[in-house]
Amino acid sequence: MSNMEMITIPKEEYEKLKMQANIDVDLLKQLIGSFKDISCGRIRRVK
Repeated sequence: MSNMEMITIPKEEYEKLKMQANIDVDLLKQLIGSFKDISCGRIRRVK
């Protein structure tokens, strides 16, 4: 069982952190999709 501490932060800060976490997850999903495309050869070289 973990020993969790409670902290209090302003709602604005909480919303900002929550949005950042969602952006990070979206970015990770995009990167994974890009790597899959590269490994399957679904890319074009653009100059």
